[in-house]
Amino acid sequence: MSSTTAGAQPAGPAETPADAPQLSHRQIMAILSGLLLGMFLGALDQTIVATAIRTIADDLDGFSLQAWATTAFLITSTISTPLYGKLSDMYGRRPFFIAAIAIFVVGSALCGISTSMYELAAWRALQGLGAGGLMSLALTIIADVVPARERAKYQAWFMAVFGTSSVLGPVAGGFFSGQESILGLAGWRWIFWINVPLGALAMLVVVRNLKLPKRTTHHRIDWPGALTLVLCLVPLLIVAEQGRSWGWGSGWALACYALGAVGLVSFVLAERAYGEEALLPLRMFSGRTFVVGSLASFVLGMGMFGAMAVLPQYLQVVKGSSPTVGGLQMLPLVLGIMSASAFAGQFIARTGRYKPLPVVGTALMVLALFLFSRVTADTPVWQTMIAMLVMGWGLGGNMQPIILAVQNAAGPREIGVATSSVTFFRQMGGTLGTAVFLSILFSTLSGNVSSAYRSAADDPAFTSGLQQAGLDQQGLQGVLARAQDDTSVLSTLPDAVAHPFRVGFTDSTSLIYLVAALVMVAGFVTVLFLPALPLRGGGRGPGGGAPAAGAADASAAPVQAAAGAVHPAQVRDHPGQLTGAPTDAPADAPAAGELAERVRSTVQEAKAAQRAVEELAAETARREAALDAAVERLRDLGLDEASIEAALGEDAAVPRGRHAGPVAPAAGGGADGRSTQPDRLGARS
Repeated sequence: MSSTTAGAQPAGPAETPADAPQLSHRQIMAILSGLLLGMFLGALDQTIVATAIRTIADDLDGFSLQAWATTAFLITSTISTPLYGKLSDMYGRRPFFIAAIAIFVVGSALCGISTSMYELAAWRALQGLGAGGLMSLALTIIADVVPARERAKYQAWFMAVFGTSSVLGPVAGGFFSGQESILGLAGWRWIFWINVPLGALAMLVVVRNLKLPKRTTHHRIDWPGALTLVLCLVPLLIVAEQGRSWGWGSGWALACYALGAVGLVSFVLAERAYGEEALLPLRMFSGRTFVVGSLASFVLGMGMFGAMAVLPQYLQVVKGSSPTVGGLQMLPLVLGIMSASAFAGQFIARTGRYKPLPVVGTALMVLALFLFSRVTADTPVWQTMIAMLVMGWGLGGNMQPIILAVQNAAGPREIGVATSSVTFFRQMGGTLGTAVFLSILFSTLSGNVSSAYRSAADDPAFTSGLQQAGLDQQGLQGVLARAQDDTSVLSTLPDAVAHPFRVGFTDSTSLIYLVAALVMVAGFVTVLFLPALPLRGGGRGPGGGAPAAGAADASAAPVQAAAGAVHPAQVRDHPGQLTGAPTDAPADAPAAGELAERVRSTVQEAKAAQRAVEELAAETARREAALDAAVERLRDLGLDEASIEAALGEDAAVPRGRHAGPVAPAAGGGADGRSTQPDRLGARS
């Protein structure tokens, strides 16, 4: 075991920092361009379809079924995310990223030829299978080729793409869905077909530039874990999407809760049984960085996706913006994300510290959500844009440092599953947040609108507007009932009559933002517990023009740090409280608690490598026994030793494996330099 280091693990399942190529900044940017295109496809699809889904549903005569097209995509993309992470850890990133792009492109092309909502839902499910690997694998591949300290500068590009897609999606969705036809086909179909050339370009760039080492070791695939994860998540995602229409306590909802609970228990049992080869090894939850990072990502997803789902509706319903204009009005959000991400990358590269960023970023998100909760129907858009800018700063300083922290704490063999797990928890939080916040919106909208109209009843301008529209109170109630399903009817009303509806709508969104702010307070408390481990690969990295020094020994950094600051006896006797470090410890040695977690992580990694060595030895013994049996059968068929050796080749005479003993020609050789040990065939003669 002592000969097995963290940096050179036998039977390692995937590309690790230890064996990753040392790339220049130009080479990394070439790889990054393909990764960004792939991630852009997945991120854009989440927003572009949401804007156009009503137009699509009307064209396919499936208005009541439109939610299933969204739910199908959400289910498959969420479930496939951890699968991509684990399988890429086992067999390599490149083939799975290429496969994700191909599946997404095929699904997109088929979505564009759908003739019914049922077809669209099926092809959206296929599309989601590809989307699940686009974002998580892109972040994982960067972790393979760039040291942690330099990685944040490159991950800033991902945040820029994510923010851009959040704005460009509604703009493009509104443009395409607003076109009666393009080249003789319905405009909304091009929402999906635009992915085909973009996906082909991403595929070309990835195939040409992404060159990573291959692994061909044998592993068990955790199919029970994958199936039980499906059983756990599918019912919960369905009830999250459909619970508002079913009723959260309805029979269908209760059945989904029960199935989800059964699936969760079964998943835990399956993961325990599979141990190190589990889809999500349970021991990862013993690391504080992974637990805090996953929980923080879940809370961040709730606050981020929930708030961003409501903001475009506020701009369109209350401010009367079209989907295209509303998307452009969200540009401050993108500006905030891009500027904060760029700052975060430079800050981490220069200081080697990442914890202050999510702490400050979460605090800014709390402030932004509170500012959104104070927005009224009459608040100027420019004031709302200030809150968007603050929100963007919070997001840009939050997402990539948390992913970086989890990647840095994970062993090189588990970067894929660690990254995909963080993405998975963020998606789950976003799904739950969107479902809860939209439920709050529609459950409180009717009461708030009614209250606003009662307050406006004595306003002469409101009374005059009713007369101008030719409406009495009963007719007004009918119009308001339709407006809750189709807000475009507000444009047919005089402003004085439509304004109370906007006031009631804003009151509901203000409540949502206040709840989201409270959720983010919990997220702020969570990130305070995020360990500040030293980043691997210090010094100048690829981005600085120097070779990726530190990438090869990145996985050994925890062991070296622990060896320099902690006595082995302290780790053995006090694993939870590392105190009394030797006086010759480096001045900048990490805190004892941080070292304790790094030591525990490295010990677990060493155990995994030891098990891999034992499995390899057992496999070698089995194959040697098979070779011996085959040789015996050749003897039984009448072949002499010379014929067998000639048939098998000269190498067959050299002892192989641990059972045959070491081969040392120089030390144990005869006068001709050959080994004096008996060969496999000669031992039987």
